[in-house]
Amino acid sequence: MEPGGVRRPEAFHQSGRQIPQREEKSTVKRQGGSTGRFANATLVRLSEFLSGGYKKGVRPVKDWRTSTIVAIDLMVYSILNVDEKNQVLTTYVWYRQSWTDEFLVWDPEDFDEVKQVSLPTANVWVPDILINEFVDVGKSPDIPYVYVTHDGLVRNYKPIQVVTACTLNIYNFPFDVQKCSLTFQSWLHTIDDINITLMRSPEELREDKSVFMNQGEWELLHILSNYKIFSVDNDDYYAEMKFHVVIRRRPLFYTVNLLLPSIFLMVMDIVGFYLPPDSGERVSFKITLLLGYSVFLIIVSDTLPATAIGTPLIGVYFVVCMALLVISLTETVLIVRLVHKQDLQPPVPHWVKYLVLERAPVLFCIHKKHRLCSRLSSQASDLEHYKDNSYGTARCPHHHHHTCEIGQRLSQHDREGALLGLGLPPSRDPTPPVMDNILHEVTAIRHFLEKRDRCREVAKEWLQVGYVLDVLLFRVYLVAVVAYSITLGTLWSVWQTSSTSAVHQNIRSNAERPVD
Repeated sequence: MEPGGVRRPEAFHQSGRQIPQREEKSTVKRQGGSTGRFANATLVRLSEFLSGGYKKGVRPVKDWRTSTIVAIDLMVYSILNVDEKNQVLTTYVWYRQSWTDEFLVWDPEDFDEVKQVSLPTANVWVPDILINEFVDVGKSPDIPYVYVTHDGLVRNYKPIQVVTACTLNIYNFPFDVQKCSLTFQSWLHTIDDINITLMRSPEELREDKSVFMNQGEWELLHILSNYKIFSVDNDDYYAEMKFHVVIRRRPLFYTVNLLLPSIFLMVMDIVGFYLPPDSGERVSFKITLLLGYSVFLIIVSDTLPATAIGTPLIGVYFVVCMALLVISLTETVLIVRLVHKQDLQPPVPHWVKYLVLERAPVLFCIHKKHRLCSRLSSQASDLEHYKDNSYGTARCPHHHHHTCEIGQRLSQHDREGALLGLGLPPSRDPTPPVMDNILHEVTAIRHFLEKRDRCREVAKEWLQVGYVLDVLLFRVYLVAVVAYSITLGTLWSVWQTSSTSAVHQNIRSNAERPVD
């Protein structure tokens, strides 16, 4: 013992055996003989005893061939941030590690039954175990002490804000499950110097959610562990312990604010097909929906995660919904153009009548066609009845003739009776000029009525074609929307099932693999 009560480095024999208990007790008594305010302070005496001749820069083993076993543990406290664009995960974890320091041992009987003491971290040897995925220094509180037990067990417990790189797959957003790794290993020491093991069993570690704050956007599913020995140059081997943090996003917020408004707008677009195609209200209604959806996409663009390597499926969903709205508006414009101002259009071609008015209603069970046909047939019969009861066809091929030919169905007797009813004398040859003018006016009126009826027939035929095409295109559009919705839901379900099965496979593989 040197003057001043400092223990000499020779306190341990070269073979690693401690000096006899009798000599150690005398040393402790001499240390307690100092005067002053720390004369009877047990912790001060114990601290001086442990720090005397201690070398914190040397691995604390008596036999250099002995590997230092470092037991580590991880408890996730909170998921602070998931940056999909930069592929960075920020978590707040409770990290625990313990190892045996063969130079920090004492007999509790010599120090008032003190079995553990806290020492400054800067005064003891600490293993250089780091996280490989570190990309930034988090705002972690500094814990300046470690706990040391009388048998040399050193416990270093501290909270860490971990900012790590993580491969985030956002394809299934907002129903995604992410798995990020935290790899702990000694940066310098090989497995012959420092080996790593778990402080708890893998089953306890996997299901432990006791300290996790479960009120945020992310839900902690599991913490999987995997021990591995690897080599960089096939010469030196290193030990690593990898923790897989499996988290799942809670989709309720995104379902309410992203999916439901889009679904409502698409439903209103389908309902808009029930507006009459010959009115202009449907076009303005569809344009309003398209503008509203555009504003909706601008609002939610900041909510969607953006990466350079992929696009989430919900982004594709929004784009396809926008395309469907454009297609719906285009179809409406075509139908309105078809049924608007039908009197200015040429007659319906025969092949259009055959395909649209005869074949399509039968194949697709369009019942509106029969009502239109019944109305057209009744109006056609009324027109024929009008022609049969008219005065006939007056033909005046040359204006210098004074006689006009009356229709074949009107007899001479009826004609004279009609003239007497008008207060005119019976017709004689040549016909008087007044009667000639009356016959011209009647003929012009009849020609006008016939032309109007023909235009109405053409207009009604085009209107009927528009109605049939509108129903047909509406059904095609509805089938496309339903098929797209089923496909999207199937993709989400398949991806979700595959992610869950992969997680369960990792759990089974880790449960079957022994941890050294």
